[in-house]
Amino acid sequence: MAAAMELRCWGGDWGLPSVHTESLIVLAYSKFSGAQVTVSPIDWTWKTLTATVPELVCGEAAVKDPNQILNFLRKQRFNADYELTARQGADTMAYIALLEEKLRPALLHTFWVDAENYANLTRPWFASRSPFPLNFVVPSRHANNALSRILLTKGESPLHRITEVEGKIYSDAKECLNLLSYRLGTANYFFGNSPTSLDAFVFGFVAPLHKASLPSSPLQSHLSQLDNLTRFCDNILALYFSSNHPCKK
Repeated sequence: MAAAMELRCWGGDWGLPSVHTESLIVLAYSKFSGAQVTVSPIDWTWKTLTATVPELVCGEAAVKDPNQILNFLRKQRFNADYELTARQGADTMAYIALLEEKLRPALLHTFWVDAENYANLTRPWFASRSPFPLNFVVPSRHANNALSRILLTKGESPLHRITEVEGKIYSDAKECLNLLSYRLGTANYFFGNSPTSLDAFVFGFVAPLHKASLPSSPLQSHLSQLDNLTRFCDNILALYFSSNHPCKK
């Protein structure tokens, strides 16, 4: 008998199974591949500070990072990519790299660095999901990590200020969304009639931007004009996540 699998992740809101990109990726892939996981939100626990999520626990194994978790699930014969050709597999890797390079910095900036979004949405949400006194620590730690990650990947030197790279960040992100929209076209999924790991990654990156009530976001405004990408997210939510209290199986 297969060992039970537990997925630890940030909880959901905004009509999403999780507000956290990496957690969303794994949640979506689990659904696509038919993996039965018990979802354990870290909200309101000390793990909001100490845990690295998502984390999949199965017997003695504890696997972190979406790519490693998806590989683990494939080894357990939960493979949403088994019908992909070699070319499609290579395209999957290329598009995931594109998401990481072009879209992630803008998402980090939108949610964690933009002052209006951070003050009115991101900080209150994560503070409200963290126990006292961590509610004073967790949001600022995430914000500092986000800023450092952006400057590390986009700043040409450690002395670069965030204002000097903002324009490039958002230009790259819009280009990335346009490419994804063009590649998806009128299809429901990126390859064929069934969702694969690429669909899970795109969903994880794009759905929070689509669903969050951001007071300030030119990038969200740009996404709203790409009807097929927003429809892609809405269809996955309707087909695979029917509850507004997601982190439940």
